[in-house]
Amino acid sequence: MNMYSPPHPGEFIKEVYLDTLEISYRKIAELLNVAPSTFNRLINGQSSISSEMALRLSKTLGRSPESWLIMQNKYNLWHTKKNLNLDNVEKLNFEKKKKQYA
Repeated sequence: MNMYSPPHPGEFIKEVYLDTLEISYRKIAELLNVAPSTFNRLINGQSSISSEMALRLSKTLGRSPESWLIMQNKYNLWHTKKNLNLDNVEKLNFEKKKKQYA
């Protein structure tokens, strides 16, 4: 199990692309053909990467669309694992069911 908090994809974009290349979020939004407010919410961690955004990011910034979605899923899963109580969720006993129907 990973013990670190993966970055939100927006944080990654901000650090790796915007800060490193010294380019504004408005310019990237223009290249993505999305509203600046939409991209701003993404880079501030207020929205998630959708399949559509993954395709746009892939074309504009590189990386595969799948890699953008994987990054988002890792972020979501890590935070959900920290906050979700599974104490009342039960595991299905497959062996017991197989014998019952045999």
